[in-house]
Amino acid sequence: MDIITTIIYIVLFIIMMVFVFSIGMLRQFMPKREVILVLIVAFLIGAIGGAFFLDPIYDELPNVVSTVERNMPNNEETLYLDLSSSIDINELKNNLSSTEGFKSFKEESITIPMWTFNEREHNYFEEIVGNIDSHYGDYNVTSSEIKISLQENYTSSEALKSFSDWYKLVYGDTISYAQVHAVLVVDSASLDTFEHNLLERGIVASSIEGPIQDSVNNTNSSMLSNTEFTLVCGGIGVVVAIIGIYFDSVVPAYRRFNKFLNEKRKR
Repeated sequence: MDIITTIIYIVLFIIMMVFVFSIGMLRQFMPKREVILVLIVAFLIGAIGGAFFLDPIYDELPNVVSTVERNMPNNEETLYLDLSSSIDINELKNNLSSTEGFKSFKEESITIPMWTFNEREHNYFEEIVGNIDSHYGDYNVTSSEIKISLQENYTSSEALKSFSDWYKLVYGDTISYAQVHAVLVVDSASLDTFEHNLLERGIVASSIEGPIQDSVNNTNSSMLSNTEFTLVCGGIGVVVAIIGIYFDSVVPAYRRFNKFLNEKRKR
């Protein structure tokens, strides 16, 4: 939300509170039993104003708080990416590395979807995967997929090719798809640029770690829900109405108190 829209929303809410205050000041012209009705109306106006004008601003609070972290020097964000092996990962890496704020890009592992293994097949793959390619790191065989970690300077395409070659030799078929798990590290100040760049390619980070994300998570965890925030705004409307109701009594009392203090100082 831009600054101008934010200011307009805040001003509109203040105008609504001025209206509530004015209603409260009319209490002297109403029967006493009408005061409850004034407070109910004040709550509804405050809640409606909060829901329409303040709630959108409140939702932007995590982004506002994270702005500080974005501008801190040496802050880094780590993006965990789940990529299709069908995309040109070398081209993606070259594009990302040429963007200002790039720190590193590493293909960490691949996940190869298989069929649902029975116990014998599961045990077989657990024994054989480590012998297919010496460049494989740790690996994990689940009930329907195989996840293989990649050693340094070994790409996902090479790992998939070696597994596919072995699979064709044993089963007479090829495997052409895997999910590639990569890690992208960027400057915090450039996070939006990289997220936009990835989104244009249909890629959304599965998770993000870093100062910005931490500040967003911490702020979100401490924020009220939209319903709670709307009720609080309704409570503000009630408080403003009460001030209006008793304004004629409070102001003279304040003036008398202020006069008393001034006379005491003169003495």
